[in-house]
Amino acid sequence: MKIVKNYLYNVGYNVLILLTPLLTVPYISRVLGPTGVGINATTNSVITYFLLAGTVGITIYGNREIAFNRDNRKKRSQTFWEIELLQIITILIAYVAFMFFLYFQSELKIYFFYQSFFIIAGAFDISWFFMGLEDFKKTVVRNMFVKLLSLIAIFTLVKTHNDVGVYILILSVSQLLGNMTLWPYLPKVVDLPVWHSLKIIKHLRPSLALFIPQIATTIYLAVNKTMLWKLDSVTASGYYDYSDKLIKLILAIVTSTGTVMLPHIANLYANKKTAQVKKYLYISFDFVLAVSIPMTFGVAAIATALAPWFFGSQFASVNILLIIEAPVIILIGLSNVIGQQYLLPTKHTTTYTTSVVLGAITNVIANVPLIIKWGVEGAMVATLLSELVVTIYQLYKVRRVLKINKLFANFLKYMLSGFLMFILVYVININSRISTSGLIAQILIGLLIYLGSILILQPSLLKQIKYLRK
Repeated sequence: MKIVKNYLYNVGYNVLILLTPLLTVPYISRVLGPTGVGINATTNSVITYFLLAGTVGITIYGNREIAFNRDNRKKRSQTFWEIELLQIITILIAYVAFMFFLYFQSELKIYFFYQSFFIIAGAFDISWFFMGLEDFKKTVVRNMFVKLLSLIAIFTLVKTHNDVGVYILILSVSQLLGNMTLWPYLPKVVDLPVWHSLKIIKHLRPSLALFIPQIATTIYLAVNKTMLWKLDSVTASGYYDYSDKLIKLILAIVTSTGTVMLPHIANLYANKKTAQVKKYLYISFDFVLAVSIPMTFGVAAIATALAPWFFGSQFASVNILLIIEAPVIILIGLSNVIGQQYLLPTKHTTTYTTSVVLGAITNVIANVPLIIKWGVEGAMVATLLSELVVTIYQLYKVRRVLKINKLFANFLKYMLSGFLMFILVYVININSRISTSGLIAQILIGLLIYLGSILILQPSLLKQIKYLRK
């Protein structure tokens, strides 16, 4: 039952992070317009590089190391302070590098500065510690208050297309405050550091090993917007950003299993419980298939009406982007299970790194000709191709450890149910007027069709959920 609760908390945490900007999208898209949205997307994509350099793989590494040592308070405390101090040092170096970048930057300079609070926020992000303890409740509850305040600030202070800077500043400062709210919980679970015993540098090399895959992963998130800015326009970057935001919100529900299971499997692996590790992996993989497939078909089915209704008429072209990007939900969901839930907690870091680097290379190579030929639609196709490469490579590498046929045992049942849902909902969608009640009705109809089909086809999902509750 603890795993199920942690999953729900982590879904809440990830959705909360994405929900603040996404809830404001219908308002912001109309107030700031495509250009204002593009400025935010473009400057944020560049800031992401500095933030990534500052965290140097610590988020995943810290999560795993705390999971290994969580049953020993003394070791856990010492490990926390060593990793956190390393994070502060590396973030400081990254911020100094950013200031050099800003000095020579002439375009969008003030907006880059406002975004830089995201870098500072990275120094105080200790969510990895609580995730390593499998304590996800605190991160959700404490951040909820800050996110609600930021929502109020956005609707109160962002009034015209000239308020792009205000909007960026609200988002970045709220991230900093959200990270700071976790610190008051530390005294209950962490002792004061024994300064002369701290060995900070020993964590640098293993965290750097996880830095490479994080660089590659960031390419999926940021380089598309940066390349669209340079090869097409800042407006195209805005279109991509809004489509990607919606897909990532849905993905938060799917990939939350990875964040929850990583420390749990790492702890099982540390205690040499290999059989249980595999059992959880099969269950998690099946669950992700059951959730990601209907979400993929669902987004594609309602995209035609969803984009102009949610983002506004200026963003109507986002509908085709949503349809192209929708299969990414399945692909990232599967690679998340293999990578985050098996390769990383069991220290197969090289295989994980190779997979995401291959995906990043595919992304960059495909981006140039596809963006030049098809613009933002080309960038979406490149994203899809890169995620396909990652998933296929990871499946190939684990074929001797995990039984592929067992992983996909219920795949056809989920696909059949999802496809049936897609056909019926898509027909309703293209023949209906765009309205809030209409979209809600389509979502409910799709859900009922999928669940009804699942009950008829009887995959092993229900038994698996009962096992997790135990």
